Amino acid sequence: MAQRIATLLAVLALVLTACTSSPGGSDPGGADPGGADPGGDRSAPIAGTASSGQNGTSSPGPDAPAPTAHATGSPDATTTSTIAPLTVDTTSGRVRGVTQGGTSTWLGVRYAEPPTGERRWTDPEPARPRPGVTEANRAGAACVQRDVRPGESEDCLFVNVTTPREHAGNLPVMVWWHGGGFVNGSGADYDARRLAEAGQVMVVTVNYRLGVFGYLALPGLPGGGDFGLADQILATRWARDNAAAFGGDPGRVTVFGESAGAMSVCAFLTTDEVEGLVQRAAMSSGDCGVSWPSSGIPGRATPYVSLRKAQQRGLAEARRLGCTNVQCLRTRPTADLKPVSGQFLGALAYGTPLLPEHPATARSADIPVLSSVNRDEGVSFVSARRRAQFTGLTYPSYLANTFPGHETPLLARYPVEKYSTPGRAWTAIVTDSAWACPTHRGNVRRAKGNSPVYAAEFAGPDAQHAADLPYLFDRGGFYALKTPAQRELSATMIGYWSSFARTGVPSAEKAAAWPAFTGDDGPTLLLRTGRVTTTDFAAHHHCGLWDKI
Repeated sequence: MAQRIATLLAVLALVLTACTSSPGGSDPGGADPGGADPGGDRSAPIAGTASSGQNGTSSPGPDAPAPTAHATGSPDATTTSTIAPLTVDTTSGRVRGVTQGGTSTWLGVRYAEPPTGERRWTDPEPARPRPGVTEANRAGAACVQRDVRPGESEDCLFVNVTTPREHAGNLPVMVWWHGGGFVNGSGADYDARRLAEAGQVMVVTVNYRLGVFGYLALPGLPGGGDFGLADQILATRWARDNAAAFGGDPGRVTVFGESAGAMSVCAFLTTDEVEGLVQRAAMSSGDCGVSWPSSGIPGRATPYVSLRKAQQRGLAEARRLGCTNVQCLRTRPTADLKPVSGQFLGALAYGTPLLPEHPATARSADIPVLSSVNRDEGVSFVSARRRAQFTGLTYPSYLANTFPGHETPLLARYPVEKYSTPGRAWTAIVTDSAWACPTHRGNVRRAKGNSPVYAAEFAGPDAQHAADLPYLFDRGGFYALKTPAQRELSATMIGYWSSFARTGVPSAEKAAAWPAFTGDDGPTLLLRTGRVTTTDFAAHHHCGLWDKI
């Protein structure tokens, strides 16, 4: 009788968890790179799904069409297809995944030992093999972050692996570093089933330490300021080392990210860790030179900070907690440390053993790079209330105070009459000065080196920060594409991204060829509903002017 009751309770718990999971999405008013955290409890038995079925299977939302492959350069059709086993041996131990429609997933796989206790604020240690078989049907806890996140934990260094259930040949490996301003987010927020199945790729989404837990620096603390980046690199190494077990190709690894994740990728490309680990990189809304507005003012915050400043910040926050050293801080409970995580927005430290130079000026690895940015990034960073403060009378004074000596040419290029409101004129300035033109400069610098560069601008509906993500992932398991044109653009983008991972050259069926970026004049691909074409990106965003300011 006791055993029957226990079984019934376990089944009831699964049903309740599935019924209470909620889809996430991007917050159009978010002020952090990576958009607002979609929230929700990611500890459901099958994480990152809109609806769960029986026997551990799940399906996308009811309006989601069946994935169709739009990538060119796909595996030879004559290659015999295989169905990968669900129980695989990894360096972390044996794990058993689940089948979800046309994909197989392994959720909550540990890639590092828990960074808790004496391991808090130390470089990550590879996970030791666990005995027996670990059921990989539930996402691991999200890392402790700035915003409220049910189920978060310091024990959070997990990855989620998604592959096509049936595939031919070894799959290219795509390792996703999420955004969230270095203070929010989780790999489980990004349901990769459409990308994996349609693109015929192995996708690995990564958790890494955030906020004070990922970027604290103190004098004499080894690894200080870079723990989050060290986590990302170790997770990528885990993906490479275990790729073959999941049907992936360890010799074709692409690291890709958005916002803070892309800024981390950009920094990673300047480290010694790249060689032999990854063969290509893709960055969305996050080049090394980008900045974002503080209180609506462009360029006040950047993703990187010198080690000296990082240590000063760390000491200041430690003193607020009544500590002067890391030993004291390690005795503090998680709840005492969480409130200071917001102070570590954009706190990746350089001048360290892992990241010796500022990433914007350091030499970058000579590997193919796909770089994209959204046409209206700035809309996400200037709130509606802030935009309302701009009028025909106050707009010129804001320009003069923010860009002294340059207000005349800026008024000529960004006249109020050109935009629906003065506030929208200001968001255009934020987009161009803080996001678009720094990204363009980074592409020019890489193209002048030995890196093949493929540049794009996402101009789909409502192309603000993070608006491109639903075209590659279902965020929080929520299928957000409402029109056939959006779905077609999504299929095209999945084709471009997955073929880039496969061959180093992005291409997609029934879509424009993506020309290599060659310098100041581009070309830059314009990703939009309808016809994908190229655009004069530098002219549209007035980069010649911003290069002089």
